[in-house]
Amino acid sequence: MPQVSVIVPVYNAAKPWKEEKTTLHRCIDSILEQDFKDLELILVDDGSKDASAGILDEYAAADERVVVLHKANAGVSDTRNKGIGLAKGEYIQFVDADDWLDPEAVKLLVRCMENHDADMVIADFYRVVGEHTAVKGDIENETVLYRTEYADHMMKNPADFYYGVLWNKLYKADIIRANHLEMDPEISWCEDFVFNLEYVTHCSRIAVLHVPIYYYVKTEGSLVNQSMSMSTVVRMKLSMIEYYNQFYKDILPEEEYQQRRPAIYAFLFSAAGDGSASPLDPSTKKLGTERISAALREDAEQNAYTRLYHEQKRLDRRLETAADAYELELKDVKLVLYGMTVGSDWDAREASDFTGMTMPQTAISLEKLVRRKILNRRWDGLRQEFTWGDAALPIQNAIRQAMKDYEMGQQ
Repeated sequence: MPQVSVIVPVYNAAKPWKEEKTTLHRCIDSILEQDFKDLELILVDDGSKDASAGILDEYAAADERVVVLHKANAGVSDTRNKGIGLAKGEYIQFVDADDWLDPEAVKLLVRCMENHDADMVIADFYRVVGEHTAVKGDIENETVLYRTEYADHMMKNPADFYYGVLWNKLYKADIIRANHLEMDPEISWCEDFVFNLEYVTHCSRIAVLHVPIYYYVKTEGSLVNQSMSMSTVVRMKLSMIEYYNQFYKDILPEEEYQQRRPAIYAFLFSAAGDGSASPLDPSTKKLGTERISAALREDAEQNAYTRLYHEQKRLDRRLETAADAYELELKDVKLVLYGMTVGSDWDAREASDFTGMTMPQTAISLEKLVRRKILNRRWDGLRQEFTWGDAALPIQNAIRQAMKDYEMGQQ
C-alpha cells in the first residue's frame, strides 16, 4: 500500500502553459517527480469537456502509481469524495489542478507528521500572481499545537486561506475513515473549511511546517477574486456560522466557550485572505527565483566545474529548507554548519571563507544567531568565543537531516 494518497480533482484543467504542456501537466508532473516516491496519485475527472480526460489516461498508462476515475460532472466536493473513497494510503493530501508542489513537499509533510506524532500538518505556501510569488503563513514560532491552541490561532483570522483550504495540509486517512468525514456536496462555498473544522475536532496534535511547499495560483472566477459586497459576504457566512460555532462548542469547556463567543462571531466580518504577491512588496520574488536552482543553459558544456556547481547548489537547496523552517537565511545556516564542523574553535576569517560571506556579513549573521540564542558569546579581551545556545539543537538536527537528504540524493 502507498504511504500517501494524493487526490487531484480535475475539471477542464488543460489550460495552455508553455510549449506543448498545459497547467494540468505542470500539476501532475510536480507530484510524480517528488523526492518522496511511496505515493499514489488519484486523478478524478469531473466530466471535463476539454483535453483533460485524455491527458489523465496518458499518465495512467505511463505510471502505475496513477489511478484515474472519470465521472459525470457533479462538483468539486463530490469529486474529492470519490478520491477519498479510492485512497489506499496512510495519509491523504489534496492538490488543485491549477497548482503545483515543491519537489520536497510530500517528504516534508510526512516527516513533520511522524517526527511530531501529529494528527495533521499545516504548512506555509507560495501565493502566485502572474510572474510573481510570495510566501504565506499565519502561525509563527510554534511547531506543535494542541487542538485548542490551534483553534485560538484560527479564531484570530478564521477566513484566511491558510486555515480553510485543503491543499496546505496532510491528513491521516484513519481519522477520515473512522469518523466518516467527507465534503458536503450541498455546500457550494467554504466546503473545504467545513471539512477542516470537522477533521480538527478529531485531532489531538497539529504540527506546523514553516516551509512553503505548495504553489497556489489565483485564478479568474474564484470567489476570492470576485468583488463582493459586505452584505453578500455576511449572507454567505451566515450559512457557515453554525458549523464554525459548533466546532468551538465541541472542543471547548462551556465556560471557555462563553468567554470566546464574541471572538467566534467575529468570523462574520473577518476578511477572506489568500495572501498577496505584489511587485511592490519587498517579500515578493519573481517566480522561479524563490528557491535555489542549479539550472544552467541547456547547451552549457558539462565539465568538472559545472558538476561541482550543480552539487553545491543541490546542497544549498537542502540547507535552504532547514533555513526556511527556522526563519533563517541560508548564510546563517551555513554559519551554524561551520560551527558544527569545527567545534568550539571558531575563526572569523575561516568562517567567512567557509560560508562565502564577507567579514562584515559574517559579523551580522553572528549577531543574529546570538540574538536568537542559537549561539552564546563571551569575550576574551578582543577575541570572541562561541558556544551553542539553548535554541541550537533543533537547527543542528535540521541541518543534519538536510545533509542526509543530500547524501541520499547522490545514491
